[in-house]
Amino acid sequence: MILVSACLLGQNVKYNGGNNACELLQVYEEQGHFVPICPEGFAALPIPRPPMEIHQGTGEDLLAGRVRALDRTGRDMTESLRLGAQKALALAQKYHAKTAILKESSPSCGVHRIYDGSFAGRKIPGSGAAAALLREHGLTLYSEKELTPALLAKLVAEDKDSMKNE
Repeated sequence: MILVSACLLGQNVKYNGGNNACELLQVYEEQGHFVPICPEGFAALPIPRPPMEIHQGTGEDLLAGRVRALDRTGRDMTESLRLGAQKALALAQKYHAKTAILKESSPSCGVHRIYDGSFAGRKIPGSGAAAALLREHGLTLYSEKELTPALLAKLVAEDKDSMKNE
């Protein structure tokens, strides 16, 4: 199975109540290879909610206890990001997922870049908390920005093969 950020599959789980529907992913969704995840939803955060960012670091730093995540109101959201990451990992393990396609820039799912914590729209290199934990446990991560029809077809074919061997 392939973990996919639920917002990319059109689920209205974004902080503002919307989604980031990715047409390419939706074409494959009904084939049964995707497990939708929303680490922030797994942490029972409300929809809508104030946006949050990891301050002065990355998801790796947050998991190691070196930095915190705050929402725009100043509320500490660190434990929510950790809890959501742990629940995403548990789902990956349950489904023997080896791959995840995640929403770039998210404090949970960002694969290569996340917001810098200033709420000024600036991004820094690094991963969100769930992406960092999934990568640490051996999953291969892609952002929706990397997807091409050929790459997605390859990932789905690999998933089909792995399902046959289980």
